[in-house]
Amino acid sequence: MRIRQPLIAVLGHVDHGKTSLLDAIRGTRVAAREAGAITQHVGASEIPVETIKNICGRLLERFKIELTLPGLLFIDTPGHEAFTNLRRRGGSLADLAALVVDINEGFMPQTLESLTILKTYRTPFMLVANKIDLIPGWRAFPRACFLESFAKQRSEVQHALDEMIYELVGKLHELGFESERFDRVSDFRRQVSIVPASAKTGEGIPEILAILAGLAQRYLENELKVEVTGPGRGTVLEVKEEVGLGKTIDVIIYDGVVAKGDLFAVGGLDKVITSKVRSLLRPKPLDEIRDPEDRFRQVERVYAAAGVKIAAPNLEGAVAGAPFLVINDIAAAEKLWQEMQRELERVRISSDINGVVLKADALGSLEALEGQLKAKGIPIRKADVGDVSRRDIVEAATVGKSDPLRAVVLAFNVKILPDAQAEAEREGVQIIRDEVIYRLLEQYEGWVKRKSEEVRASRLQGFIRPGKIVVKPGYVFRRSDPAIVGIDVLGGVVRTKAPLMNKEGKPVGVIRELQKDKRSIQEARLGEELAVSIDGPMVGRHIQEGEVLYTDVPRNHVLALKRDLRDLLSGDELSVLDEIIAIKQKMDPTYGVM
Repeated sequence: MRIRQPLIAVLGHVDHGKTSLLDAIRGTRVAAREAGAITQHVGASEIPVETIKNICGRLLERFKIELTLPGLLFIDTPGHEAFTNLRRRGGSLADLAALVVDINEGFMPQTLESLTILKTYRTPFMLVANKIDLIPGWRAFPRACFLESFAKQRSEVQHALDEMIYELVGKLHELGFESERFDRVSDFRRQVSIVPASAKTGEGIPEILAILAGLAQRYLENELKVEVTGPGRGTVLEVKEEVGLGKTIDVIIYDGVVAKGDLFAVGGLDKVITSKVRSLLRPKPLDEIRDPEDRFRQVERVYAAAGVKIAAPNLEGAVAGAPFLVINDIAAAEKLWQEMQRELERVRISSDINGVVLKADALGSLEALEGQLKAKGIPIRKADVGDVSRRDIVEAATVGKSDPLRAVVLAFNVKILPDAQAEAEREGVQIIRDEVIYRLLEQYEGWVKRKSEEVRASRLQGFIRPGKIVVKPGYVFRRSDPAIVGIDVLGGVVRTKAPLMNKEGKPVGVIRELQKDKRSIQEARLGEELAVSIDGPMVGRHIQEGEVLYTDVPRNHVLALKRDLRDLLSGDELSVLDEIIAIKQKMDPTYGVM
């Protein structure tokens, strides 16, 4: 048995600085190069014990921490969904969590969701109050301990920071967590440590590492004991094509050992894949597994916990998020396949409901998207890993026949196959594609809004809409054949070909044309001033200057507008509709009722 590095998950709201914080720890700049500068794929960073000692210095003595850990292994997740997925796949994959909050913005929706999940899984965590450098008047001391930097600030700046910290303490208390600034914590087991920091200047990084290492050593000693000689178990983070190596898998090993030449099984979408380790590649310390800035180094064996790249034959079909297991014989792979099938059944969705079609590049991102869509109440018809195919378009087109707002394929970080693109154009199915999760969802919400307006307009097409106008005194341009007058729209919608009636419900004519600024228009709404030509009446005999007129809504139209299309009408249209019904009911009490 030996002590392994604790696995630490980094959670937080979009743009609050998760990846930037890890950059400050690693001394690299992955965040600046990533799509949208936001973490999308689960990555891993190893911080060796010597680096922690160098960064923390005297802090370890102050907190009476004697480091026995080999280091810390950070899992950089795309939010809380991936954190929950990783726990399900590999048991308790994350030992600790760092929840990153922008101290200036405070708690945001994803912060609250992350906290709910941490509470559910009873995962110990610390809160990093990031972006202290943006507090007005803050003087930055790059890479300094927070306590040293804080002592050099003006009193009003210190006061401002303490106020912000106590807002976080109050919010955490509301959510059932006791917390305090890390140097004022009396019981680390009972209270959440809040560490003020700046990913940009590096201030507070020593305290973050010291607190995480101290928590792990003090409270997770048993959980961190692993077998040195047992078979390696892990989770696939990413499947990648590497120059000179072919298909490779990036794996987090959380138990046992993996050696060059080992037989292993890894989950695929349609079968379990068995292969032999051709080479094990480790990033140099302080480098990042999914974005190395230097060459890998080859190793003979890897012990838990570690992030490792494995090159092996026959890896086509391996999928991110799948379990990885070193096996003695092929028969042992069957057990892994059963585990994988349970996992796939839980993640893949295939149903007959009216919902969106979702395609993603990995199980983790698929689950992350499913979680976000479900939280927004958006139904899912089909969810799977892989490129967008013609079959996906056919599914979406089927939905579109009964619900045009769901005739969409959401494609996260995958390709659209040529026959799928052609089918989508033919069937009028929308494909929304992006490589940043929150942006994909924003695009979808924008499309739904635009499509709703289109659907709204098309459903109301062909109906005489409720409208109310007044003939402006002194604006009679022609008395008859047709009568041309100036009008104000007092409410609702008036369109060409709409029949008109007066306040007694008596028909007075039909609108031939609407003109505004000498241009013909199809409709006019509340507050608009324009000229109208009306077939039928003579001004002075059938209609008068200053008279209020209404659209003459047929009986079958009024019933449909009231019963089926009410939600599509504006407030002033509904008000005018009520006036029209009241006028008509004086002559026919059943109008608007049956």
